[in-house]
Amino acid sequence: MTTRWAKRVDAGDWTAITAHLDADGGAVLPRLLTDTEMTRLRRCYPDDAKFRSTVDMSRHRYGSGQYRYFAAPNPEPIDALKQALYPRLLPIARDWAEKLGRDAPWPDDFDEWLDACHRAGQTKSTALMLRYGPGDWNALHRDLYGDLVFPLQVVINLSDPQTDYTGGEFLLVEQRPRAQSRGTVTQLPQGHGYVFTTRDRPVRSARGWSTAPVRHGVSVVRSGERYTLGLIFHDAA
Repeated sequence: MTTRWAKRVDAGDWTAITAHLDADGGAVLPRLLTDTEMTRLRRCYPDDAKFRSTVDMSRHRYGSGQYRYFAAPNPEPIDALKQALYPRLLPIARDWAEKLGRDAPWPDDFDEWLDACHRAGQTKSTALMLRYGPGDWNALHRDLYGDLVFPLQVVINLSDPQTDYTGGEFLLVEQRPRAQSRGTVTQLPQGHGYVFTTRDRPVRSARGWSTAPVRHGVSVVRSGERYTLGLIFHDAA
């Protein structure tokens, strides 16, 4: 049975999405959440019972702002969205692994992949919400939580850049082999997803395929408040 989440994911032009990922390391996805669903998620944020940990970014010198990791079980529709996205992301992940000569340990079934993470000691939920106010930003980083890593992840903008905030663009910075870093800036429409590489991606070189490390972050929010949902497809140790 096809869920409404899968229908939303499948509404994207996945040939174009894959091409953008191959060329830039990131791509905009179709609208994945309704206004009502986004409001419900934003209202979760003050509820301590729904989260396993909270990180003050300035305290840890990660930037400025705050993010919170959800406690299991995740609220709807986080798990349903992961289940819908995983089959679309899996062929891209396997293709990248083949180009880079790496193992591709990701099974067809997402639950089997999570079971492998748990057997490896990676049992903590990695779904998170991020909240930024005026002057807040997120330093360039990669979300690696253990030896088992899924090479793609998704963020969904829960706020409207037309009315809720200014600034706060999503940043990707790629270090190409023997070249200067390249940056990509995206202002994500409300409710839409953005899929991007978790740590690196293949780029064609004179010797075949080379690894280009990629980090992501968020530019300074100039005004208002910005909420984001992060979907990472491996659990944490």
